[in-house]
Amino acid sequence: QGQPNFAAWPRGVCASMTSKLSKSISLPGLYKIGTDKPKSFSGNARKTTLGFKTAGNLKSAVDLKRSPEATERSRHLASLLKTGGWRTCYREEEDGPMLQEEDIIPKNMRHPRVSPAWLKHEKQVLRWYGFFQETVTESAEENSRYRHVYIMYFMEDGTLGINEPKVENSGMPQGNFLKRQKVQKEDGTYLGPDDFHIGSEVTICGHTFHICGCDRFTRWFYEENGVVIEEDEEIPIDTWQTNYRIRKARDRGGIPLTKGVMDDKAMFRALGGIPPVDKKLAQFLLNDRKVLRFKGYWDDHTPYGTRFYFILHYYLADNTCEINEAHCRNSGRAAWPIFMKRGPLRKSNFVNGIPAMLSSQAPLYLPEDLKVGDSIKVWGRKVVLYDCDDFTRKFYLDYLGLDQFEGRIDVSEKPLTHLKLTPPPHSGVGKEEDSLLNCTMIQPKPPKIDLERMLVYGGDALRFECKMINGEPEDELRRLVIAFYPADGEMAVFEVPVRNSGHMGGRFSEKRLLKNPDTGSYFKLHDLYVGKVITIAAQPLQIVRADERCLQFLEARPKEFPYADPVECSKRLLPLADHPEMQSPDGVDPDRLKDMALEAGISIVDHEIITLLRSVGVPAETESGQPKVIGPKVLECAGVS
Repeated sequence: QGQPNFAAWPRGVCASMTSKLSKSISLPGLYKIGTDKPKSFSGNARKTTLGFKTAGNLKSAVDLKRSPEATERSRHLASLLKTGGWRTCYREEEDGPMLQEEDIIPKNMRHPRVSPAWLKHEKQVLRWYGFFQETVTESAEENSRYRHVYIMYFMEDGTLGINEPKVENSGMPQGNFLKRQKVQKEDGTYLGPDDFHIGSEVTICGHTFHICGCDRFTRWFYEENGVVIEEDEEIPIDTWQTNYRIRKARDRGGIPLTKGVMDDKAMFRALGGIPPVDKKLAQFLLNDRKVLRFKGYWDDHTPYGTRFYFILHYYLADNTCEINEAHCRNSGRAAWPIFMKRGPLRKSNFVNGIPAMLSSQAPLYLPEDLKVGDSIKVWGRKVVLYDCDDFTRKFYLDYLGLDQFEGRIDVSEKPLTHLKLTPPPHSGVGKEEDSLLNCTMIQPKPPKIDLERMLVYGGDALRFECKMINGEPEDELRRLVIAFYPADGEMAVFEVPVRNSGHMGGRFSEKRLLKNPDTGSYFKLHDLYVGKVITIAAQPLQIVRADERCLQFLEARPKEFPYADPVECSKRLLPLADHPEMQSPDGVDPDRLKDMALEAGISIVDHEIITLLRSVGVPAETESGQPKVIGPKVLECAGVS
């Protein structure tokens, strides 16, 4: 049954098997067990132990030499002979230590159960950002300086290293601040991950470091171990770093020179024989024909005031403004558009009450003061800037880094919607179409007639038989006929005379366009089918039958009237395909088919049952019988093979 697993046997068993399974001398290549002759066996003769109590009677046989009763152990050992290799598989185990995994796998190939730190955290480093403050004694610009460092904790061996990024022209050696080593605390223990937190201070080699932040791996490592890390703090900047950045930005031309420096340069150029440059002339030469164009509006809140729209032109050549009115066609206003002629536009305007009295003037509006979405003051009027052109947008993006289109305001007026007056209700005199023309025309004309429809359907009348279901006992026997004329869509209702009903037959409703109370519109042909309940003259009428001409007319137009289409009606019964009665070739009664459809959750009307009877049904065998719908034909019509 497979090779035995010698590695799982005790060592004593393996040793005893090796000593007993020695090679046979007489038969080379075979083991000795089972091949040598037993010592107690001599010759082929065997004594007979079987006798008979009665001569010639085979049933009187007895055992002359009775052996002892077999024990349970001997029976168990005898049953083992049925299994091949029973000597090796069922040998009793000797006492001794079992072979372990360590005795088989070499030491250099064993995987430790608990991974050491150098293996588990190999190449994992916790990185912290911080700074320490150092006193500067030989500088007139500063008395202390913040030195930024990043602390690296190597988790594989618990060592610590500190580096300081090099800053150009800092005046001090920077780089490797502390070599990688274990750092002891004041109590003699070594620094570990628990000693570093954002906002805390750590003393290393006499320097106190303030921890300001950490990298993403460090934050993830602490969160995985359930330790909450605070948000990173802002690293402070000292005076030397601020001045150093300003000097670098000035050398790159990122910061304009101050007015005093420009005046000094102009004075030195004048002393050297170079005349000073006129600022206004230089501005004109650089910005000639460059105009910023804004669109604005002013709401006049005075009586009979309205909204005025303006076009504001700002000339970069001399910082002047021009404001023109933007009139629409047929506005009724004067033809001249100038609201303010070109000139300087100040933020506030006032007039001195005393002539020749000196007073400070208000500052001018500059390009940085004009922003789309904000308002400006124009001689006491609040003008809101709501849009600008493409050149103005590009100018602000290039020089001020501001996108003017973000503040645009939609000033389009909502279109006026005039409510259409509903016509008055029909008075009841004449036709409603004729009365409606008196409300829409001063000189009413007769309504137009659809000649094509009248020529195609002229003379056709589709008749439906109905009964009155108002609940009154005297109206139960009343029968009416609804005639629908497809040529003009008009309807007429006639009552069939019934003997001893107490009601006179004749016209119940004259031929005219009737409104459906359920929809509010005129009756259409698709509103009439067998089983439908309609309301005419405040009486509920249920359609029970239709004449042959009406059924043929509806079946000839299956797309308009789906309840007269055999295919559509058959597809609606597909959920009943597995029903036993639908598989029967004898057919199903119409009433039973309707009950089966209701049980399956299918809403089916009487007109659809009539359509199936006309297409896939069989007539009644007797006069008192009922026609039936053939189920297999219904499924075949629905496309089920």
